[in-house]
Amino acid sequence: MLDIERMNKIDSKGMYKIYDRWPEIAKDAFESNLELVDFKNIDHIVFAGMGGSGAIGDLFASILSKTNIHVSLVKGYVLPKTVDKNTLIVTTSVSGNTIETLTVLDSAKKLDCNIIAFSSGGKMEEYCSKNKINFKKIDLIHSPRTSFLKFSLSIMNVLNSILPIEKSHVFETINELTKLRNLINSQNISDSNLALNLANFISGIPLIYYPYGLQSSATRFKSSIQENAKTHAIIEDVVEACHNGIVAWEKSSTIQPILLRGYDDYIKTKERFEIIKEFFGQNNIKYKEINSVPGNILTKLMTLTYLLDYSSIYRAVLSGIDPSPVSSINFIKSRI
Repeated sequence: MLDIERMNKIDSKGMYKIYDRWPEIAKDAFESNLELVDFKNIDHIVFAGMGGSGAIGDLFASILSKTNIHVSLVKGYVLPKTVDKNTLIVTTSVSGNTIETLTVLDSAKKLDCNIIAFSSGGKMEEYCSKNKINFKKIDLIHSPRTSFLKFSLSIMNVLNSILPIEKSHVFETINELTKLRNLINSQNISDSNLALNLANFISGIPLIYYPYGLQSSATRFKSSIQENAKTHAIIEDVVEACHNGIVAWEKSSTIQPILLRGYDDYIKTKERFEIIKEFFGQNNIKYKEINSVPGNILTKLMTLTYLLDYSSIYRAVLSGIDPSPVSSINFIKSRI
């Protein structure tokens, strides 16, 4: 059985307590007093970041996917060749010490483009100060991946002039996060807790099927399961999977399908999900279905991320695993 005593014992650094405060964190971040920045004639934005910082770029790429702004994601060392004077490069490293993102920042400085950097300090702050690059400092909360919400809403506020995100959409998002908190927070460890139900379902390796527009939530969930619950996870576009990945279900395995669905998915995508559910039913394959709330794209993505992130914490605690330590990542960083 899961209870607060067990949560506090296993989750030694209280990661779950951060998620209990998500609505307040979102509100404070969006209303922060960071100076706003106005870039002119931007038609291409490059979001550069790794891990939890990279997830911020995923979020903005999804939000901007239906606009006239071309978006590139850099999760590595190399900038796209399409960078020009109308490009804005946004480098994000919550720690401020991510070598890949610092390399991108250095490359960007040598080009004729616009640059802004976000971190909690570290080498990125030092580099920007030395080279007179526009820099915004945002305090870390607990860890880089747990700072996702604060950084996302703070960046959204700072870049409001070029990001077509209405304030009403942000307020709607905060309102929906508040509603969701009542269902999934640590004060409701019961059968009605949607995040805990999902965590209880996951016993093997989750395979998350996602529709167009919700890739960032699927990618974030994969990372959260890997980092928090120390469990392998897979993601697949649901339509593409029908042309290849579905065949793998002809062989029994410990993989567990999770269907991530948007409230207003494209009609043909909805049909595809129903066909897959029929296939799973005929082959006695147990699956879990997670539906977004109604609303704008920011609301859907943020509430899904909230639910799925909290589920990864519950999964960790149920497995007797402290979600905070990431010794494998530290090993890799020590060799770079």
